[in-house]
Amino acid sequence: MKAVILAGGKGTRLAPYTTVFPKPLMPVGDMPILEIMIRQLRHRGITELILCVGYLGALLEAYFGNGEKLGVNISYSYESEPLGTAGPIGLISGLDETFFVMNGDLLTTLDYSAMLRFHRDHGRIATIGLADKTVTVDLGVVETSPDHALTRYIEKPVLQYKVSMGIYVFEPGILGYIHGKGRLDLPDLVMHLVNDGKPPMTFDSHCQWLDIGRVEDYASATEAFARDRALFLPAAGGRPGDDR
Repeated sequence: MKAVILAGGKGTRLAPYTTVFPKPLMPVGDMPILEIMIRQLRHRGITELILCVGYLGALLEAYFGNGEKLGVNISYSYESEPLGTAGPIGLISGLDETFFVMNGDLLTTLDYSAMLRFHRDHGRIATIGLADKTVTVDLGVVETSPDHALTRYIEKPVLQYKVSMGIYVFEPGILGYIHGKGRLDLPDLVMHLVNDGKPPMTFDSHCQWLDIGRVEDYASATEAFARDRALFLPAAGGRPGDDR
């Protein structure tokens, strides 16, 4: 099975680290975040990987090569101009069966096999992985009436949301919504499906999930990986020799 990994962004929120370093190569513990993802995918039997690259893509290709050292097959799709998060998928040939698409900067315990089974059981063109996100507002939130009288005061409320993990399962028919559109982002692609009467399914596995988009997120991911390494990297996904 194939997985398309979006690894072409500039990672501006992680500057200055990403000024000379692509975000998927940022180390979490003793290996890049993308290497952790690749080992997880291999553990679930997903070994045909296409990396969509642009910014500092040559560094990614130099590190991962053809994927042989990780037990997978890696090819590269270069975009000559920024195409958003969905547009680069349209440059890839051979996506003629069900495939994954995911951001290349995620630390998660998601069971990819379970997500794939869920997708196939429901028969939709797309499935979006969901995660739980807690947001604390570090201020007193005030609600008022139309005449400006205070009606409610909430000190540092904690809000709960369901958010996109940045992991999708698509059927080949999704390409019809991408080809010829130029720059296109995944949220816009998803809403095109909704407006066309083909709303995606959502898969909520209640797994651990972090991205490393911001400096504070990167620090949290590093701590989580150090604390729960065995959850993120089962034996079969560890360093060469770990699963012997």
